[in-house]
Amino acid sequence: MSKKTKPDIKQLRAIGHKLNPVVTIAGKGLSETVSAELDRALTDHELIKVKIAVGSREARAALAEKICKQTGAEMVQSIGSVIVVLRRSAAPDPRLSNLIKPL
Repeated sequence: MSKKTKPDIKQLRAIGHKLNPVVTIAGKGLSETVSAELDRALTDHELIKVKIAVGSREARAALAEKICKQTGAEMVQSIGSVIVVLRRSAAPDPRLSNLIKPL
């Protein structure tokens, strides 16, 4: 992933703030179906919000790291049980991409 500058991160956080979580990860963790849904959401939207509803702060941090590693995304922000992740698409769909369409 390319290194983000402070204004880039600030803009991504502002966009992410307006989003609703598209995937919720609960007790069963990162199953194959959840991974597939994360991959689809990242392909379609590029920037997504994910709710991680599992135990401790350490468990959420470990799961967030696993999500990023497994999907090839990078974490933009983490607040409580919600993370915002980014994976840029080679050919984004302007109707779906949260980075292109106006919110």
